[in-house]
Order: sequence, then structure tokens, then C-alpha cells
Amino acid sequence: MKNTRMSTLQMGTAAFALTMACSSAFADEPPNSLRIGSYTVFYHTNADDISGPYVPPGVNLKAENLETLYLGYVRQLPANLQVELALGYPPLSKIKGVGPASLGSVPYSGQVISSARWLSPTLLLEYKFLDQNSPLRPFIGVGVNYTNFYDRDSTAAGNAASGGPTRISLTASVGPAATAGLSYRIAERWHAHMSYSISRVNTDLVADTDGVLRYSRIHFGPQALVASIGYSF
Repeated sequence: MKNTRMSTLQMGTAAFALTMACSSAFADEPPNSLRIGSYTVFYHTNADDISGPYVPPGVNLKAENLETLYLGYVRQLPANLQVELALGYPPLSKIKGVGPASLGSVPYSGQVISSARWLSPTLLLEYKFLDQNSPLRPFIGVGVNYTNFYDRDSTAAGNAASGGPTRISLTASVGPAATAGLSYRIAERWHAHMSYSISRVNTDLVADTDGVLRYSRIHFGPQALVASIGYSF
């Protein structure tokens, strides 16, 4: 009977020690992280030709690639999972004309015809490979992107091509997103991160020139290269 009691006590002690060890291991990786860095966006624009009154065939547009500030919040979950909320400081996106060199006597192709800012939060569920004590950990993730356009303006070149002052509207978009990257532990609470993300953004453009309406359906396949530093707490 004495041996049985000692065995039970030893098992209980071992279980307690294991629990404490697991708790300590989890404590080594704080559950919250804030990140800041650079956000390089490659738009990969594919738009329908602009249609409407007085628009010749082949008139199109594309968005210029850009860089902006990346901000992110990451929450650690069990089983090597984490949730990331990725944001870019709303940049000014420039839209250039594509197609005919000119519309009548007005230069068009290669001209910046409009601009807009966008707010585009992306929510990602990510899986981190390797043990949390590994300094270098790759990860992959999937999620959803929401993009809202604002401060939409037609430039002087755009107004000239349209035949007068023009108001621009762009609808908001919800689409899928995916990411893959690497996280490197610099110090106990500091990490460096590099990732490459893709998403899908679709928007309907309406250009209103004193009641004359022109339309286009724009498909963006933005790909974003992110380099950031993170602090865990």
C-alpha cells in the first residue's frame, strides 16, 4: 500500500511539474505583438475598357505600384496558430491612362488621370512551423481583405481627357487573401518579419463629367512585400 501511495504522489508531482513547464514555455512567447515596417504593393491591374459616350475603343487604365507604412497586430493562439490584423497607412494611389496615345488632341496614355486613397485591413489566420523556441519560424496563412477607396480625384489630365471636371466613384471590395513568410527572433521580445501576401480586390468605377457617365470594372491582384520589426508583450 505504501508503494502505491508513493507512486501516486510521484505521478501527481510529475504531472504538476509538466503543467508548470508547459505554462513556462507558453509564457516564453507573449500572446500579443505589434509590428511596424514597410509595405510594398504591386497592383497587377486588370480593367475592362472604359465605356460610355465619346469613348473610343481600347481606353483603359492601371494603378501604379507604391510603398507605404505597414502596421500589424498579432495574437498568438494554441497549436502554433496566430491571428494577424494587417494595415497599411492609406497611401495615395495614382491611376495612369492606358491605350490610345491621345483622346483627340489631349494626351492620354501614360498620363496620371486620377488618384485615390484606400484603407485596406486584412485579417489572416496563420500557422507557424517549428517549435516556438526555434529562432527562425516560417508561416503561412489565409484570410479576408476589405478595401475602401476615398479621396477620389480626377487630375487636370483626367479632366481634359473626359471633357471637363469629373467626379470619380469606386465601390468597396471584400475578397480572399493569403500570405507566407518568415519570423526571426532577435531578442526575447523582439522579432524581425518578412512576408509576401496576395489578395483580390474588385471595384466598379464611375466617372461623372457633368452628367456624362463612363464606366469600368477594375480587378486588382495586389501582392504585398512586407518587412517589419515586432515587439511581443
